Amino acid sequence: MDYKVLVTIFVPEIEQSYEFYIPVNKHIEVIIKIINAAINEIVFNQFPIKDTLQLCNRRTGQIYDNGYYVRNTDIRNGTQLVLF
Repeated sequence: MDYKVLVTIFVPEIEQSYEFYIPVNKHIEVIIKIINAAINEIVFNQFPIKDTLQLCNRRTGQIYDNGYYVRNTDIRNGTQLVLF
């Protein structure tokens, strides 16, 4: 399965939003690491790589468990997430 969904991720620490295609067949933990590294590179190391980040649904406030696959959550195309 190589399906991906387009999501918007808001990062309150740097007050920026980014759009990412994320694969649905990966754990949330892996997605967080990939997104963290990408944002760190985009903002020239102003957003440090951390092991304690979490993803939250911006609309519902649901915090996603790092062990879940994206496909087993309510994350779909157009979902707005918060990385904190």
